[in-house]
Amino acid sequence: MGKLYVVGFGPGGYEHMTEKAIEVIRKADVVTGYTTYVNIIKEYFPDKHYIATPMMQEVKRCEMAVEEAGKDQTVAMVSSGDSGIYGMAGIIYQVAEEKHADIEIETVPGVTAASAAASVLGAPLMHDFAVISLSDLMTPLDLIMKRVDCAGQGDLIVCLYNPKSKKRTGYVEQAADILMKYRKKETPVGIVRNAGRKDETVNITVLEKLKDAKIDMFSVVIIGNSQTYVRNTRMITPRGYSL
Repeated sequence: MGKLYVVGFGPGGYEHMTEKAIEVIRKADVVTGYTTYVNIIKEYFPDKHYIATPMMQEVKRCEMAVEEAGKDQTVAMVSSGDSGIYGMAGIIYQVAEEKHADIEIETVPGVTAASAAASVLGAPLMHDFAVISLSDLMTPLDLIMKRVDCAGQGDLIVCLYNPKSKKRTGYVEQAADILMKYRKKETPVGIVRNAGRKDETVNITVLEKLKDAKIDMFSVVIIGNSQTYVRNTRMITPRGYSL
């Protein structure tokens, strides 16, 4: 029986990969994934057999991975971050079920973008938080903003994935306006671009000025709750311990 691993390799650097992820990729007969992610790990595993597809071909990519595993091979489907958080794990299981594939599937977790960005900023996720993607390719925009509103009502720290693209230029501002109904305009906001990669950049601003910040699809935006503060260039959310 073939084996298909759905592997999250973290932010991109070798030092952030788990031992399990490294082991699985090394022993795989075939490594498949989104072209950008495959190019990242080729630096560390140059001798593997790769099958890559561009963006918007997720289903085809999963069908290929299931097909290769069906040949009694060991396949590693790779993605950055955690494979079970906005990753490929869900669609892999769905495709395998649809095809009645006689293969074994295992999900290998990795360091997700929220964790990577938070570690760079200091300690902003020390209390309850919500991770919300602002991409409306698969989720209606009104539902996305409803979730932002609910997070604001609950005083949750908000971590925004896919915050801005060439076509989606105003969603971050819309989310900020919603959150300012519930928290101060001086609320700290951390923006980390390419967290954990060689060209990583960090910016700490406030909620009111988020609309003016430099943000793109490679950025993670962490918006503090009512208790979050900045000290010595570090963003900190108290857990509530008595000192």
